[in-house]
Amino acid sequence: MKIARLKITLDDVKPKVLRRVDVPFALRLDRLHLVIQAAMGWTNSHLYEFRLGDTGWGVPDRDFPDGPLDARKASLAMLMTECGTKKFGYTYDFGDCWEHTISIEKILEAEPEQEYPRLIDAEGNCPPEDVGGFPGYEDFLAAKADPGHERREEFEDWMDIDAFDPKTADTAFIKLALKAYAKKWAPKPKAKSTRPG
Repeated sequence: MKIARLKITLDDVKPKVLRRVDVPFALRLDRLHLVIQAAMGWTNSHLYEFRLGDTGWGVPDRDFPDGPLDARKASLAMLMTECGTKKFGYTYDFGDCWEHTISIEKILEAEPEQEYPRLIDAEGNCPPEDVGGFPGYEDFLAAKADPGHERREEFEDWMDIDAFDPKTADTAFIKLALKAYAKKWAPKPKAKSTRPG
């Protein structure tokens, strides 16, 4: 089995939020979305879209035929082999508009007995969900640093602002979430025939 090492970077955010994950090269895009959600720390509460040029893949809507193509019918391998790219975009939450850049860093052979997807590296903590995109996140970090900030009380009503560490990813949680997907998506062993021989 071929494995793709992906670098997932959250655009326009400081401190940097970056993840490296190994995933099956043939992974469907709807499942890649779930891997990104788990790896970044999002809550999978909003719509998403993978974007390559003028084409998008996500959750199709019959009422909007010009919307994204069905992510269940496309794969990471298709993006690279048919579309000839190693870099593409991913948007999560069209209100906050979290833009990510995904790069395929290399293609590897799967390691025996290793479960995929798996986390390789994590830098930075994902911004809180529904904080207001990167401008809202900048305000959030400014309010965290300044007890007298005009929005401090608003953010404190919403979450424990002092407990949030923007520089540290919860790697233990990410690894557990990815391990759960690896088990769920693992090929099932073929049942042995019980017919008399």
